[in-house]
Amino acid sequence: MNDVRWLSEAEQQIWRAYMTASVEFSGYVDRQLRRESGFPMAYYEILVRLSEAPGRCLRMNELADASLSSRSRLSHAVTSLEKNGWVARRPADGDRRGWVCELTDAGFAALAAAAPGHVTTVREKLFDVLTPEQLETLREISWAISGGLKEECTKARAEDCAAESDADPCPSDEPGPAGTEPC
Repeated sequence: MNDVRWLSEAEQQIWRAYMTASVEFSGYVDRQLRRESGFPMAYYEILVRLSEAPGRCLRMNELADASLSSRSRLSHAVTSLEKNGWVARRPADGDRRGWVCELTDAGFAALAAAAPGHVTTVREKLFDVLTPEQLETLREISWAISGGLKEECTKARAEDCAAESDADPCPSDEPGPAGTEPC
């Protein structure tokens, strides 16, 4: 353990401040969406990603990547969203194994109803409390952190897919094994 580069006191403060802000902000946004719209932030993100896609639909594996969700977690979320009539899942054209998730008109309406409260929360709790310079720095920091994790996250997703089947590693859009999470 002599090789460990322990955090200095200042680094510990930065780490803890980052973690606290990240967890508190995510929790606050999630609670606002649940309270005002009746669904969690993860569902909101799925609806947003579908609303921005051509034809308001994506293959399930693309939706999992776009929404930073494991295939298993996405499958459970899509099942709940289907029960609300907000999305429809269907086989992909020309691919017997692939599945597509499509945002329905009812799902778009639910997203449109949730968006004003969500955007207001994000604006008030993130953008309004930071200066323009801090916002630019936050963007750069966020890109740096994501960039530093990209290779490991890509590898972890590939390993999760390969664990599904040694013979058929991830060409399908079917849900992944239970308990797998994104990087």
